[in-house]
Amino acid sequence: MKSYSKKPFGLLFALALLVSACGGGKAVSEEPAPATEPAAPVVTEASAISGDLVIYSGRSESLIQPVLDAFQAKYPNVKILLKSGSNSELANALIEEQSNPQADVFVTTEIFTVQSLYQQGLFASYHPVGADQLPPEFIGPKDNWVGITRRARVIMYNTELVSAEEAPTSIFDLTDPKWNGQVAAAGSTNGGMQAQIAAMRQLLGDVDTQEWLVALMANDVTFFGGHTDVRKAVGAGEFKIGLVNHYYYYLQLAEGSPVGIVFPDQGEGQIGLITNATSAAIVKGAKNVPSAQAFLDFLLSAEGQKLFAELNYEYPLVAGVPLKEGVQPLDDFLLADVNVAEAALDFNGTLNLMEAVGLP
Repeated sequence: MKSYSKKPFGLLFALALLVSACGGGKAVSEEPAPATEPAAPVVTEASAISGDLVIYSGRSESLIQPVLDAFQAKYPNVKILLKSGSNSELANALIEEQSNPQADVFVTTEIFTVQSLYQQGLFASYHPVGADQLPPEFIGPKDNWVGITRRARVIMYNTELVSAEEAPTSIFDLTDPKWNGQVAAAGSTNGGMQAQIAAMRQLLGDVDTQEWLVALMANDVTFFGGHTDVRKAVGAGEFKIGLVNHYYYYLQLAEGSPVGIVFPDQGEGQIGLITNATSAAIVKGAKNVPSAQAFLDFLLSAEGQKLFAELNYEYPLVAGVPLKEGVQPLDDFLLADVNVAEAALDFNGTLNLMEAVGLP
């Protein structure tokens, strides 16, 4: 087992410790946080929305910047200040700053982190324009967060090293000794991996999920800090197979790499395709609420959703926004029967499981 994670394993648990400290050392309760007062009414005139808008983003800067640029073109009096980092780093910052919030908006790559922070009462209630078009599982309790785009957990492979016929068809195939030392994945500090493990716990229970993780490590899987490293390594032929979110395959393919994709676990009796969603929330106590509200409205607008679909190959959550040409619709696949937002509520349980197996 090799790890290329850029942060030591213990950092993942800084967030868990801070969350526990907020609750007197007990595990995070699954009871929703008390309803917060709704944020101020939306200001609809673009010219009236101004000032600094501070965004904490767990998304890669290159994947969020085009959306920020388009928003700023629409609201020229708003100055965006972007702080990028890992989901766990930014979550820790939000907790530490809770008494004096520095951020207006938190954007994350999954629901796992945002659910935990919601339970600590860090977000204001706001129902963005367009939210009524979303599946209900992608709207947070008390409107404290909202889903933005959907992504699927897929297997990508190097077509010069693996044929379509021999490519793994299930995430459980990644533990087959024939792939020993030839699989790359994101590690325990990565939000997408955390969310997948949370979903698997709901689907399979702790015992089977733990067995899968142990088997991955026994099969000498290499764990990177993020999916960009995984997809580039597979594209370069350093590894035959990678476990990634679907859009990383399309990004690597667009760079001209010889890669293929498998939407796994589609056979009879298999668990189906695990999906997750990016999300965003307004920080409770934000200093620029009107701009924050306008930004969430923009993320769910046809323009914002189209940008995510066209530039990042993601699945829009708002109905009627077309996919990027070549992206296979989720309607074509058997989806895992799991509510990832509910699965994410047991944040500490998922962290504890990863710690117990020593996932890098």
